[in-house]
Amino acid sequence: MFIRRTQTGRSSTGERYESHRLVQSERHGSKVRQSTLMNLGRHFAIPQEEWPALCLRIDELLHGVGSLFPVTLSLEAETEAQRIVASLVAARAGTSPQSESPVDAGPDWQTVDINSFEQLRPRSVGVEQVALWAMDQIGLEAVLTEAGLNTPQRAAAKALIIGRMAKPGSELATHHWLTHQTGLGELIDVDFGVMGLAQLYRTSDRLWANEQRIQERLFAEIRDLFGFTTTVTLYDLTNTYMEGEAAANPDAQRGHSKERRSDCPLVTLGLVLDGSGFARRAQIFPGNAVECRTLQTMLDGLDAPADAVVIMDRGIATAENIAWLKETGRHYLVANREQRRRSLDSDGAESLLNAQGQRIELERIVNDDGQELRLWCRSDARAAKETAIETRRADAFEAAMTALVESLLQPDTATDLESVCERVGEI
Repeated sequence: MFIRRTQTGRSSTGERYESHRLVQSERHGSKVRQSTLMNLGRHFAIPQEEWPALCLRIDELLHGVGSLFPVTLSLEAETEAQRIVASLVAARAGTSPQSESPVDAGPDWQTVDINSFEQLRPRSVGVEQVALWAMDQIGLEAVLTEAGLNTPQRAAAKALIIGRMAKPGSELATHHWLTHQTGLGELIDVDFGVMGLAQLYRTSDRLWANEQRIQERLFAEIRDLFGFTTTVTLYDLTNTYMEGEAAANPDAQRGHSKERRSDCPLVTLGLVLDGSGFARRAQIFPGNAVECRTLQTMLDGLDAPADAVVIMDRGIATAENIAWLKETGRHYLVANREQRRRSLDSDGAESLLNAQGQRIELERIVNDDGQELRLWCRSDARAAKETAIETRRADAFEAAMTALVESLLQPDTATDLESVCERVGEI
């Protein structure tokens, strides 16, 4: 048994590359013939000096017989040997003819020393099996086929999606998870050990190119599956930063970072959820996008019914957006941006206790035209929190001003009016 490296290429593009095969020599009479046991692919990463020891280890594992001189391998090579043997055993089991069922000869009890067991290539299959079942329920295979993905790309797409669910991370982290931790390959009969990292990157690009079509189809499937109506729409945005210049990404722009990294290029992420918690649509905006100006762009393509309730936070609930929602006949639920210090009318307010036993006062006000309802709320816990925040800020301000006064008494401190005003302004 040995590993052969051969030059091959694609006839369509003329690209040349090296491929690796696990080959076995067999004697037939006076002739020796070589047969390929397994195609190891173009991304076979084991150094050539370890190939002989790797082949010996594969032979040991296949026949269950140790060699006279123990084989020493690196951890990477040992893992690769275990993967190759598992693939060979599975291939043999799948191609061997089915024998007749043996006659039931009664119980056959055997004694096993559990301390003699050795765990090799442990794999998880729990969340993977549930995810595959969920994908089958929503018809993801058909969705990916309609998006133009071929069989290897559909397998990679499933791996990327389930990887985000089971072990969230980058494509690089997902590739390591696929080759070292999960049994997903065995569940869908795909050897991810020979799938290169570049395949995952290319599949991610294909998924993103068909993002809108996939989103619409999946939400339609989910809506039919659960039978719910799209009566509520929740909308919010966030942003994330990227290290480096990201010059090739037109959406990477400087703006206000919610992670306090305004020194880096940003992209803004918008997400629309149904009232049942299912994602309806996601979109990427430039990092300098003004949040309140993205609402119409996101909701225009959702086909929300006329009686849908749009829920948004204070950053998006501008007077312009409220007016647009009214004109298009949509209901809305927002946090008021006005009169934060308004006092409640004690005579018209209702007092109640929430689930934590905290007292809340509510006052219900309906506009003269009866088209808008305002609910003014006051919470003892929130009032105490705001008082504590203000007290902490006031104490910090007074401490800084006291330090300023003391520093002005030092002989080397600038005491001209402009310098003092700048320091007060900073405080």
